[in-house]
Amino acid sequence: MAGAATQPDPFPQVAHAYLVEVDGTMLWEKQTAQRLPPASLTKLMTALLVLEQNQLQATSNISTAATRETGSRLHLKSNERFLVQDLLAATLMQSANDACHALADHVSGSEAAFVKLMNRRAQELGLNDTHFQNACGHDAPQHLSTAADLTRLAHELLKHPEVIAFTSQATTRITSLEGKSYKVSNKNALIGRYPGALGLKTGYTPNAGKCLIAYAKRKDKEVLLVILHGQDRWWDAVDILDLAFEHAKHTP
Repeated sequence: MAGAATQPDPFPQVAHAYLVEVDGTMLWEKQTAQRLPPASLTKLMTALLVLEQNQLQATSNISTAATRETGSRLHLKSNERFLVQDLLAATLMQSANDACHALADHVSGSEAAFVKLMNRRAQELGLNDTHFQNACGHDAPQHLSTAADLTRLAHELLKHPEVIAFTSQATTRITSLEGKSYKVSNKNALIGRYPGALGLKTGYTPNAGKCLIAYAKRKDKEVLLVILHGQDRWWDAVDILDLAFEHAKHTP
């Protein structure tokens, strides 16, 4: 992330905190250092750690602990086996907590061990206002991040081109090695509807409210938008992205 806000904030009411970048330069921001619950935007760190393992073709078993996950999930069954890449697709697209938990188990043996790895990686990346207490984004007293930290995390994740292959899909199917098929639908309402939208992640919990990291690209211009505790995140995101791309037309 570079630069500073160069334009008056045109969207003061959209969220408790938000940040807009065009080609890596901040355009608008509000409360980017405020620590807030990130909900399932947490899963970007889970995805990053999985991708850094470089084992997408490995096999992962679904643990009993993963099947006990609440919230958004695919209702996976204990001892089912999947390719890691399929669990990652379910995690990023549908925000499936059982798939997310299974990935944590796969990388570290347990969610508790994985959370330690998440926090270590956050410190390595300089995400000094971020602390995780679980792998999937459930509300917890010290499970917090900021718009600035999440922007840095998004940039790190985008270094892995496989991410867009997952997050830009509206739907897909994953199949266990035992042959059971599951439909996976992208919770990002921009995908397939907003021109240039490629990802990245949605989130919602009662404490976090409506959260979104939107990434869109048109020709040679890229816009990244982070919303924490938003109001009407889809319409607001469309308005913000439109204005950001319009601004980009007039920026060398």
